[in-house]
Amino acid sequence: MKKFYITTSIAYTNAPPHIGFALESVQADVLARYYRKLNHDVFFLTGVDQHGLKIVKKAKDQGLTTQEFVQKTTNKFKKLTKELNLSNDDFIETTDRKRHWPYVQKAWLELINNNDIYKKKYKGFYCVGCEAFLKEKELVDKKCLIHQKELEIIEEENYFFKLSKYAQDVKELIQKDKIKIIPKARKNEILSFINQGVEDISVSRDKKKLSWGIPVPRDDQQIMYVWLDALLNYTSVLNYNGSFEKYWPADIHCLGKDIFRFHALLWPAILLALGLKTPKTIFVHGFITVDHQKMSKSLGNVIDPFELIKKYGTDSLRYYLLREVLPTEDGDFTIDKFESRYNSDLASGLGNLFSRVRKMTESGYVEQKKDLFGLGQKEEKYHLHLKEFKFQEALKVVFEIIKQADVFIDKNRIWEKKNSPELGYLVFVLERLALLLEPFLPQTSEKMRKNITPLFPRIK
Repeated sequence: MKKFYITTSIAYTNAPPHIGFALESVQADVLARYYRKLNHDVFFLTGVDQHGLKIVKKAKDQGLTTQEFVQKTTNKFKKLTKELNLSNDDFIETTDRKRHWPYVQKAWLELINNNDIYKKKYKGFYCVGCEAFLKEKELVDKKCLIHQKELEIIEEENYFFKLSKYAQDVKELIQKDKIKIIPKARKNEILSFINQGVEDISVSRDKKKLSWGIPVPRDDQQIMYVWLDALLNYTSVLNYNGSFEKYWPADIHCLGKDIFRFHALLWPAILLALGLKTPKTIFVHGFITVDHQKMSKSLGNVIDPFELIKKYGTDSLRYYLLREVLPTEDGDFTIDKFESRYNSDLASGLGNLFSRVRKMTESGYVEQKKDLFGLGQKEEKYHLHLKEFKFQEALKVVFEIIKQADVFIDKNRIWEKKNSPELGYLVFVLERLALLLEPFLPQTSEKMRKNITPLFPRIK
């Protein structure tokens, strides 16, 4: 069996999960389920990032200890993995002192021994939102482009990772698609960023200013900086469970555009410094806006995925995110769009077809698997789309088949042809639809399979 290792980014626990993280989680889950169907040995990892200054401040604002705050938020992310019906094999927490900390501290010592980490005094613009020092050329009116807040100037003595040492090697890997970046626009973005010049990056903070995090080995005055700690989650889990040699390197990292540069430049550089292979593919999705506005607590437009699931069901939310939102672009959400997509595709489309065929088969049918719709060619397109991360296009193929089946029923007046091979073929079509929908709508697929005979076939 070929191995397939896929990850989401680890969600930052400064706030409860919103629909944006649901998008990334569901995209990764579709790929994990799909490659399992292709008989790959899949390992699917998700989890949470629990360190950093933002979290300390949020905990203080709520009158909680930092540990109480992160556990409260972490529990919500764990609950969401269940509510979204994710098929993840593990869930990592960066406060895990047994599975994560020892590996990160060991990696730190290796980088020190290789002379890839050094200590120096530094003064610069620090964005709490990004948990990063930013260069002046990355700012507009002294504000971070993502968080739109003026930055504080921080001066302290920290440890730095020699990112500049590895930047050209990373650039070459990206240029040659040895690290494949999807979409291509993101590849061009990171290459342009590297060409502007890369500086070494801070990987620790003074303990007096940030005490929450992994202690720097052999220096009790410094705490490991969040990005070095967080990125190593992708390897710490495998190292702990003894499957590193089996699954590394990652086949796909799924993540948002706001943390893309860390994953496309810093993460490969760390891996090269540690003598490890770099990830094969980095798949980058956009943001979800609400009525064309960025989600914001101040605007009161943050979409709670739990509420949508409670009202409409898990598969309805999964379907909207995968069908309505372009995989690598920003997508807009409104309740009207959500309900329209649900009613037209799931209720009136798939649900109606299933009910019609199921009712007609009550008096029996003659089994017929002759391909009357050109299913073979359509399924080839479906597989091609999924392997290219085109979730929306793959679902379009599925719903083209549904529409074709409805037209076939009406044109041939199948309800008048009891025990007919045409009806038998429609049962076969439902079987194939259930199979094609399984990575996207696992609950719906399972219900279809339980109500269809003969036995459900597997992907060939």
